[in-house]
Formats: sequence, structure tokens, C-alpha cells
Amino acid sequence: MQNNQPLPPSKRWMIPVAIVVVIAVAGGVMSMRPAPKPAETKDTPAVMELAAGDVIRVAARDLRVQLPVSGALNAQNQATVKSKVAGEVREAPIAEGIRVKRGDVVVRLDTADLTARLGAQDAALDDARARFALATKNRENNNELLKQKFISQNALDTAQNSVELAQAAVKSASAQRDIARRALDDAVVRSPIDGIISKRYVQAGEKAAPDMPLFVVVDLARLILEAQVPASEIPRVQAGQGVTFAVDGFGQRVFTGEVVRINPAAEAGSRAITVYVAVANPDNALRSGMYAKGGITLNKSTLVPAVPISALRQTDGVTTVFKIDGNKVVEQVVKLGLRNDDDGLVEVTDGLAIGTPVLAVKLDGIKAGSLVKLPASKG
Repeated sequence: MQNNQPLPPSKRWMIPVAIVVVIAVAGGVMSMRPAPKPAETKDTPAVMELAAGDVIRVAARDLRVQLPVSGALNAQNQATVKSKVAGEVREAPIAEGIRVKRGDVVVRLDTADLTARLGAQDAALDDARARFALATKNRENNNELLKQKFISQNALDTAQNSVELAQAAVKSASAQRDIARRALDDAVVRSPIDGIISKRYVQAGEKAAPDMPLFVVVDLARLILEAQVPASEIPRVQAGQGVTFAVDGFGQRVFTGEVVRINPAAEAGSRAITVYVAVANPDNALRSGMYAKGGITLNKSTLVPAVPISALRQTDGVTTVFKIDGNKVVEQVVKLGLRNDDDGLVEVTDGLAIGTPVLAVKLDGIKAGSLVKLPASKG
């Protein structure tokens, strides 16, 4: 017979307490069990990802060793035309910047006085010729009289002398006429060369005097770069060496020239020696007076493997580079040739093939044996 009577109030609170105690004991038992050990993993080496500027492939380059030079460009062929006669300027039709050809009329002077002078010389020549004709006839007559013994030999000699004097007068008058004719021709002033008028000194109505400059014509087809070179460097410079240079205003355009001659004397103040470089200018892009800056090519190689100088390393006196074989850095011994400090490149004569990727710069944390990832190629 079951007893369904409820527990007295004094024992009801003991049941929840007992449950809490059981749970706490169970939790303590679980906490005393050892924690599971994590799975053991092997150490994996780190792979460094390289940037595009960190790696360069060995390329075939033609290296040049250059001697820096600078100087002014001047037209090789230019002329300052001066007046040969005096006269008023009637015409000066061609202004600065206009192209002319040899023989084109640039200035015309007034010819009134010159024409009158030529007329006077024509008359003087006619008079001299008439006197010569008369003296010749007298000599012939005297020669016949001498044969008939009507005159003496002295009379014939006098007649012969008159002929010679008259003949000399003809020559003198003819020369004076030629001078007058040339003066008249000189009143029309022509360009002596093909080129461009760079300066005009006279205008119509002004008075020109002998040896007075009238205009300057410049031929820009060929220029001369006058470069100052230290005397200590002259033994390395010789005619025929190439020159590359740039001029402000032309961006990245590079001009070329060739050493054609070297001044035999040094400048008194600077002790520098002028080297003359011929520059072809077929498109007339360069102008006389421009300033050029470049270098004389002292030595030049054919296409050879080249790497940046920044890629070189020195290990126990041996020159090496870090090349990348697969994804691994390998230290490679190299032999060097021509070096161009201006371009920051050096020739590799042995140790690297064209196309081999090498570290272009020194990176912290990378050494021989390091694993790297090359940057993704573009394109």
C-alpha cells in the first residue's frame, strides 16, 4: 500500500540541493580529464611574394661608356653679308625667318650714281681706244717713211712708244669700266648660300656704306656642337666617335652627331679643350644658339647580357647575383664587362643567360635558398 502523503516541508528543500551537488561533482570529474593533444604539424618554409620592381630578366643591351659634354649649337655654314658699295637702300624685301636660296635678291641699293659712273668709264674707254688707234696708224706711217729714209729710226721709236702708251691707257680704262660695272652689279645684293635669314640690319630708305652689314643668312642643314672637355679626358677622345645629346624642349628625343675635330689648344682660364661635333639637321628642328647636353661615346659593346648595377653583390671578393630558379633564390657567380654608371647597367660576360630572372635590388630577409613567388606577368 503506497504512501502518497506529501513530504514534510522541512525535507522538500533537500531534493534540489542534492541535484545541484550531483551536477557539480560530475563537472569536477570531467574537468579532471586530460585535454586532447593537438595534431602535430611540420614547419613549412615561408614564401615571399616579390613585387614587379624587385625582379628583372637579363636582357640583351648595347652598352656605351660616355664622356658627359655640353655646349652651344652653331650653324656650320652661315654668312654675314656686307655692302660693297655706298647707296640708299631701295628694297629689303625678305624678313627674318624667311628661307632663301643662293642667288636670291635680298637687298637692292639705288643705282643712279653707279650708273652714271659706269657711263663715264665707258666714255673714258672709248677715248683710250681712239687714241690707241691713232697711235697705231702713226706708227705704220712712220714705218713706211723710215723705209724710204724720210725719217730717222728715233722718230719711229717715238711712234712705237706712243702706241704702247695708248695701249696701256686702253687697258686701264677697261679695268676702270669693269670696276664700275661690278659696283653696279653689287648694288643688287644676293644670298651667297641656301639658308634662312636670321638678321636684317637695314630697311628701305636707309643709307648703306661699304663694309656695312646688311643681313645674316644661316644654313641649318648642318650644325656644329662646340663642347668643352677637360684636358685630362682628351686622350680618350678622337675624331669619328659618336655623340648623343638632348636639347630642352624636345622631350625624350635624342639627337646624334660625330666628333670631327679637336682644338689643339686649351682655354686659358678653364684649361678645357673644345671638341667640335658635326650634327646633321635635315628637318631643321635644331636652331643655331641652342644649348645641348649629352655625351661622347668612348666605348660601345655589341648586344650583350646586362643587369642593373644594383643587383650585384660582393661575397668574399667574388661578384654574385641572386637569380631565381623555379621559386628558389640561387646565388650565382658572374663575370663582368663594360659598365655604364649613367644608365646603371653592367655587362655580364659569364654566369647568366639572357632571360634569366634576377633580383634587381637587395631585399631584407631574402638569402640564398629562400623561396619566392614571382610577380604575375602582364599581358
